[in-house]
Amino acid sequence: MSARRLLVIPASARTGSLNVQLARHAAGVAEGAGWQAQLLDLRTLELPVYDGDLETAHGVPAGARVLQQAIADSQGVLVVTPEYNGFPTPLFVNAFDWLSRIPAADDRPAGLSTTADKPVGLLSASPGPLGGLRSMNFVRQYLQMAFAMLVVPQQFALGRAQEAFAAQGGLADPRAAQSVVRVLDALARLVALPRE
Repeated sequence: MSARRLLVIPASARTGSLNVQLARHAAGVAEGAGWQAQLLDLRTLELPVYDGDLETAHGVPAGARVLQQAIADSQGVLVVTPEYNGFPTPLFVNAFDWLSRIPAADDRPAGLSTTADKPVGLLSASPGPLGGLRSMNFVRQYLQMAFAMLVVPQQFALGRAQEAFAAQGGLADPRAAQSVVRVLDALARLVALPRE
């Protein structure tokens, strides 16, 4: 039996991103639990800011189809997001806005068909005490309502994240590390449920 595939999407990709660090930690934990984890840098998709006129003139950019395929190839998705002024990052929202514009064609489903019923887990990291909680709750609503994804109830917001990582890259606080495990375990249980 092949390993379950987990797509890990850091919603920030800047140099030194705390969310990339948390995403790498979570991917390592997932691989230790039997997942095959893939980290996706949204910047590599090279997506312009969504514009209906741009879409009309040029169609959906190829990067949106790369995101669609990565989601299609995974059994579960883990989104790791900071918050910008209490909201998710433009990088993340823009990528998913483009994904939603992919039409069905030939034997390829529409973008929204690809996301429907796909299990998702949420983590966040922030230097602030709330750990990106406000952003994570918007991401939950966005993915559930607009993309029909199945977001597990368990989530974890890592506050004061600039102090949270040990020198080797893992989480220094065992309670924080266990919280990541709980989210991944919940995601694994959802992935394992039989689908009609």
